[in-house]
Amino acid sequence: MKRDPIILVTNDDGIRAEGIKALAAGIAHLGKVIIVAPENEQSATSHAITLDRPLRINKYSDDRYGVSGTPADCLLMAVQGILGEKPDIVVSGINHGPNLGEDVMYSGTVAAAIEGYLMGISSIAFSVTSWDPVSFDAAASISAMLTSRMLEGMEDNTLLWNVNIPARPANEICGIRVARLGSRIYNDAVIKQTDPRGKECYWIGGGKPDWKKEKDSDFCAITEGYVSLTPLMVDMTDRKRMSDLDKWDLDLSRK
Repeated sequence: MKRDPIILVTNDDGIRAEGIKALAAGIAHLGKVIIVAPENEQSATSHAITLDRPLRINKYSDDRYGVSGTPADCLLMAVQGILGEKPDIVVSGINHGPNLGEDVMYSGTVAAAIEGYLMGISSIAFSVTSWDPVSFDAAASISAMLTSRMLEGMEDNTLLWNVNIPARPANEICGIRVARLGSRIYNDAVIKQTDPRGKECYWIGGGKPDWKKEKDSDFCAITEGYVSLTPLMVDMTDRKRMSDLDKWDLDLSRK
């Protein structure tokens, strides 16, 4: 008898976040769901792995575990420790806030999916595109549908998707659009303050992000009311520049 697929769920907002609860509930009918997520919020930790201190695992139940580390740590702990085997799929999210364009370089949610992909596991990162309080109902339903499609379509391929879902009711979402990563216009700033002891301290922050208006981008899809689905790859090699560099004089003997 064919077993149910093992679905590993994680995030970067922390194990108590509403998004991960909605995601796990929404995909429960697709297989055996195991949650392994950070004990505390780990937003913008990117692909950091903890090397300077031991990690602790808090077992809440047979299918829910908190890890005192980053999203990437959670993948390592899950596969090499808690599960002792690779899951069939990794589902990361639902992140509370967008992960569009260059955000994928900073996002712990996306990094968890990338870590799964590096382990040879098909993986999806889901985000809802609002930082304001939202209902995750529509996002959970769409996440379940796309997780089901990935499970059906994996075959011998290892897939990696980044999905952003508009913060709208389900009946106001126009559909799903396959889109490339857009380009963000950064408004970040370093804000200098003084702590209660009179010492200088700094916050990294700034205004709301803006995006270049490019028709085929994930940002454009979201602004027009569509779910954006971006297939990602990990190989960052610029092959065109490789050919260009072949024409450069890179002889080490040159003075």
